[in-house]
Amino acid sequence: MRIGELADASGVSTRALRYYEQRGLLQADRQENGYRAYDESAVTRVRNIRALLDAGLKADHIRRLTACLDEENIDHIPTCMEAYALYERRLQVVRAQLAALTEVESRLEQKLADLRNNPHPTRTDPTT
Repeated sequence: MRIGELADASGVSTRALRYYEQRGLLQADRQENGYRAYDESAVTRVRNIRALLDAGLKADHIRRLTACLDEENIDHIPTCMEAYALYERRLQVVRAQLAALTEVESRLEQKLADLRNNPHPTRTDPTT
């Protein structure tokens, strides 16, 4: 199937498919006229790539799962234990980011509270 057909069958744009190809997640055969040609298994692969991206993994992470990307259910253990490990590591990163953002939120809330409690602070003239 050609790139437009794969895009329709998998529910992603042709631009996304080209990106997946550039990142080494998807491979196409080239026809004599230069058009990309994909087999039917590409639909499953693209849906799995999309699911992993939606779960918060990055293309570089997903590339490590190349052996699993053609499985009908990539989240089935033990089909792809690598996916399980990546989910765990990514979750740790997300939790750390959430903690950092929570700290920033607390500091901002404190600054706003300080300003509300003292809306007209006395200015000191640095020239005196």
